Amino acid sequence: MYSIGPLTVAPGERAQGLIPVGTSSYGVELGIPVIVVNGAQDGPVLCVDAGVHGDEYDGQEAIRRVLAETDPATLRGTVVGIPCMNTPAFEAAARTSGLDHLNLNRIFPGDADGSYSLRLAATFVEQVVPVIDALVDLHTGGTFGEIAPLAILQGGYEDLATDLALAAGHELVWKGGKWGGTVRHPTLAAGKPAITIEAGGGTYREANVELHIASIRNIMRQLGMIDGEAKLRDSYTTVSGTFARSAAGGFFLGHAEPGENCKEGDLIAHIVDHYGNTLEEVRAPQDGVVLWVRRIRTVRPGDEVVIFGEVQGEIQP
Repeated sequence: MYSIGPLTVAPGERAQGLIPVGTSSYGVELGIPVIVVNGAQDGPVLCVDAGVHGDEYDGQEAIRRVLAETDPATLRGTVVGIPCMNTPAFEAAARTSGLDHLNLNRIFPGDADGSYSLRLAATFVEQVVPVIDALVDLHTGGTFGEIAPLAILQGGYEDLATDLALAAGHELVWKGGKWGGTVRHPTLAAGKPAITIEAGGGTYREANVELHIASIRNIMRQLGMIDGEAKLRDSYTTVSGTFARSAAGGFFLGHAEPGENCKEGDLIAHIVDHYGNTLEEVRAPQDGVVLWVRRIRTVRPGDEVVIFGEVQGEIQP
């Protein structure tokens, strides 16, 4: 038997339900939607989540499809799918929650006595992390931008999580992630491998859903949960990220695509006013890779406009 939150699932069975977090002002129970496929054979417990940001859609659909197509009779271990972690943000079609306007991806491990987002993070840490063995956190660039396909491997946890990052199947591995409070952090702190996979954004696209599906299945093969040998690249490029923020507000015009190589000084974007006058140029701070590019044209001072990846080296499995 496998138990998580209010669900108890027998071997060879599947179930779905809500891990309660709180009740809305109009009396509706809010929480974490969970789909569990419990294999008939022993194996690890893999949790795959999406929708930490409510405007990132591709991973949500990828999880639903993978869980629907996974046969518990042949599965070794258990897959826990959380298609939409942050339902208030999804309702708002926004990066942040419509209830307290917090960015869930910066506040883990949360606070059980705090506002809804803080309680949501705390509930995940208290009820999900203890009953899983590995975590894959799916993201996109959101409606504001688009990101090159990559895996984020938290600095300091390479020994624990590198195998998972390589099995994601993307050439780029973003090592570091200096910001804290992501869903990765409490999972890694508990001694369990956790990575974030990024791909796409700007809008919902089937191609990006398929990328996430391929990553999940390859990771399941890597963990021995399904038949087949995990496919690994001959080499992977490791990068660190530098965020470029606008100094001027205006209309954003990008000149590079996510995943495109750049040289120091290359013009990546510029910002114009309503008359077409150039207010600011965004140039590559060093040789490297363009990781993320803004898609929303409206820019305010201080907005993120580009993320640059400085090449750190290679990983050869």
